[in-house]
Amino acid sequence: MSTSDAIEIQALKADSFGRIALMRGREGVFVRRDLRHVPRWLWLPAWWLARREARALQAIAGMPATPQLLRWDGRVLDRSYLEGAAMYQRPPHGELAYFRRARRLLQALHRRGVAHNDLAKEANWLVLSDGTPALIDFQLAVRGRARSRWMRLLAREDLRHLLKHKRTYCPQALTPVERRLLRRRSWLRQAWFATGKPVYRFITRRLLHWEDNEGQGPKP
Repeated sequence: MSTSDAIEIQALKADSFGRIALMRGREGVFVRRDLRHVPRWLWLPAWWLARREARALQAIAGMPATPQLLRWDGRVLDRSYLEGAAMYQRPPHGELAYFRRARRLLQALHRRGVAHNDLAKEANWLVLSDGTPALIDFQLAVRGRARSRWMRLLAREDLRHLLKHKRTYCPQALTPVERRLLRRRSWLRQAWFATGKPVYRFITRRLLHWEDNEGQGPKP
């Protein structure tokens, strides 16, 4: 299917790194990330992020509760549509089954040699129409040997972010082991807060004028 064979149903998001829209084509509804209108000075990072997502989706092909890669031609990335709402839109208050399934989903992802690397954002956790979890937005995903020291560290950070959401929405169900994990501070997290996060905020808020509160919905 060519890029011209589909029609746009709804714009989902537009920023300096591309436009994301819900599309309908001959094979049904899907999501498109379109880089064709990205400013020239941002083309390379936008392309790099989209290619990173495409490669991550290739690595998890066939995995349930994740998008499936349909097309990537260097300008347009099409992925399957998952019907649901972001966690902040449909909060799983007291839904222990949701967090149990989410942990199994993470384990399956990590066995594929993929760490999501952006799970602090509630917008990247979906609550599907049947109440089960799903993951989207793999632009920052990291691929590697599942049992390598680096990938184990990233997998632990993915889990810590899930447990933070569990602490918000289902705190009574946290186990003693999970509470200990939440108290641990890895060098990766410390380095991010000391150096990476200030740079991220400067670029996204001062240069790109993003106002989405890092994926948790519009600022009040």
